[in-house]
Amino acid sequence: MGCTRDAFLDALENLTADEFKKFKMKLLSVPLCEGYARIPRGTLLPMDAVDLTDKLVSYYLEAYGANLTALMLRDMGMQEVVEQLQETLGKGELTSSTLGTEVQTTAKPTLHFVDQHRAALIARVTDVDGVLDALYGKVLTEEQYWAVWAECTNPTKMRKLFSFAPAWNLTCKDLLLRALRDTQTYLVVDLKQS
Repeated sequence: MGCTRDAFLDALENLTADEFKKFKMKLLSVPLCEGYARIPRGTLLPMDAVDLTDKLVSYYLEAYGANLTALMLRDMGMQEVVEQLQETLGKGELTSSTLGTEVQTTAKPTLHFVDQHRAALIARVTDVDGVLDALYGKVLTEEQYWAVWAECTNPTKMRKLFSFAPAWNLTCKDLLLRALRDTQTYLVVDLKQS
């Protein structure tokens, strides 16, 4: 949904240089909901508004990213910018219950199957190479493919594979699930029943 990216970008571009710097510093310390990773400091600090918009969407997805952005802007006293963001996104996307004073009050997003069962997949997938082959060129670059393949054990391969997950969108996760269904059918069925 391009309008969400545009709304993030508009909100960030309306900040002064000092406000933008403060926003990035808050992003380094704001408590995050379970399942979300923090954007690394070295990556975050030199970013401009366009780059940060892309990172917010890739790390936090659109709905949670919007709530997180609004929360930090509100905490900075930027209520007008929050209202503009809310107006651009449309009513109902940012509700008062999700714009509370703490991130813990936000509605927990529904996690994708691969996020819900991350630990079990790391421990139990036995045909990681088959999964890698299915993801090569669609989700994984050649460099990422070989980085995962080079790991010694299946759990370390899966851990390495999941290290790329913060940048994945829903389609990438669906492709991983499809690869798991094709190579580990009984494992996927077992996890869905648990």
